[in-house]
Amino acid sequence: MGLLGSITLGSLSLPLMVFVAEMCVVTLSTLRIIFIARGRRLLAPLLGFFEITIWLFAIGQIMKNLGDVGCFMGFAAGFTSGSYLGILIEKRLALGTLVVRIITTHDAAELIVGLKEAGFGVTRMHGEGTTGPVQVVFSVIQRRELSAAVGVIKRFDPHAFYSVEDVQMAAAGVFPLSRRRVSGAPSTVRPAA
Repeated sequence: MGLLGSITLGSLSLPLMVFVAEMCVVTLSTLRIIFIARGRRLLAPLLGFFEITIWLFAIGQIMKNLGDVGCFMGFAAGFTSGSYLGILIEKRLALGTLVVRIITTHDAAELIVGLKEAGFGVTRMHGEGTTGPVQVVFSVIQRRELSAAVGVIKRFDPHAFYSVEDVQMAAAGVFPLSRRRVSGAPSTVRPAA
C-alpha cells in the first residue's frame, strides 16, 4: 500500500505543479491586461515578466510529458482557475476611475446634494429623452467608491437609470480627500490637481 501511495502521489505531483504554474500565469495575465487598460505603464510589464517566466516552466513540462493526460488536465484546470482568480483579485484591488451617468426625469437637485454630501463632484446637464425632458448627472469617481455612489443614487430613486464606464484619465475635478469618515457625514472635498 505504501508503494502504491507513493506512485499515486508521484504521478500527481507533475500535474499539480503544472496546474499551479498555469493558474499563476493566467492570473498574472488577467491582471496585466487590466493594468494595461487602466494605464498602469510600470506594473503591467513587470507582471508580464513573471507571467512569461512561469509560462515557460509550465509549457516546458507539458512538452516533456506529451503523453501525460494529467499534465493536460492540470494545464486546463489552471487556465480556468487563473481566469477566475485574476478577476477576483482585480475586484478586490478596485483600481481605476469610473464615470457614473445618471439620467432622470425627476428634479435632480436632491441627488446632486446627496452626491456632494458624500464627497463626489457632480455635473448636471439638461437633455431630451424619449419620453420628454431629462436631467443628466455625471460624477467621476474612484472604482472603490462605486457602491457608495450607487447607494446615494438608490436613495434618490430606487429605479433610477444609471450607467458606469471606465475612464482612461481624469484631471481637474473634485475628488474626496479620504473616505475614512462616519457614514452619512460629509467628507472633505478638494479640487483635483
